[in-house]
Amino acid sequence: MSDKIPLLVLTDLSPGHRAAAAEAFDLTYATTPHDRSAAIVATGDRIRAVLTIGLVGLTAAEMAAMPALELVCCMGGGYEGVDIEAARGRGIVVASGRGTNDDCVADHAIGLVIAIVRNLRQLDRLCREGVWRTAIPHPPTVTGKRLGILGLGAIGEKIAKRATAFDMSIGYHNRKPNETVPYRFFANLKDLAQWSDILVCAAPGGAATRHLVDADILDALGPDGFLVNVGRGSVVDTAALAAALREGTIAGAGIDVYESEPARPEALIDLQNMIITPHLAGWSPEATQAQFEQFLANVQGHFSGRGAVSPV
Repeated sequence: MSDKIPLLVLTDLSPGHRAAAAEAFDLTYATTPHDRSAAIVATGDRIRAVLTIGLVGLTAAEMAAMPALELVCCMGGGYEGVDIEAARGRGIVVASGRGTNDDCVADHAIGLVIAIVRNLRQLDRLCREGVWRTAIPHPPTVTGKRLGILGLGAIGEKIAKRATAFDMSIGYHNRKPNETVPYRFFANLKDLAQWSDILVCAAPGGAATRHLVDADILDALGPDGFLVNVGRGSVVDTAALAAALREGTIAGAGIDVYESEPARPEALIDLQNMIITPHLAGWSPEATQAQFEQFLANVQGHFSGRGAVSPV
């Protein structure tokens, strides 16, 4: 009988991290729906820890099939797919990867801001087609714009810090004001959208934030406004965004997250005034390594009795 902790991994790991997990744990690796169901049936009675991500989650029924489960870890900062109430009811600790990829996401967000405001996607295409600058409308300057942030958490603050290097004015909307920051608070999201030249969504997923950015908010952002989303796809109403981009209700959008993940957002694919990346704003070798190390620290902390280092 192995004395290694039985671990069920439900999210893809790099070959190196998978090998490290296999060395450290009694590993069950199940990253497809079929393998996941089969693994829980076959090994659920002995699994003591689960590694997942917010989008993949862990359901109450799955927890119920794992009577020895003590710890659920999420690699990223999100945990919206984990049934927190079910976990608490069982005394199962849930830990996140908060703080491990904030810089990476903030970098990517600013990249999307610059790319969509300066129209880099179209400029690249036109240049390859031999079109010279005198035949191209001038894209706006990024410096000095008003940047609104929906969700001024740790990532939102890092986005704001980067935006100030471009002499941007910063406004934000949260459930309540953050008294530690100098930025302008908007109690109403529509008011923030009307004020903003660029609205960046950095809010978490879940029922409370679903479709916060709808047709009304996009209309308030206006025909010269830009939307960037690095939070969760569910925060933005995809149909409303497609209509706004198609009809010129807003000038453009840059999104790293979308409701149809991992399938591509079909309603947006043919639109030229936007940039889409496949939910990798938080992915880099540095960020992934930090996430894996925090996962290990959470496991070591919990099973040593010291406690998880980043509990939810």
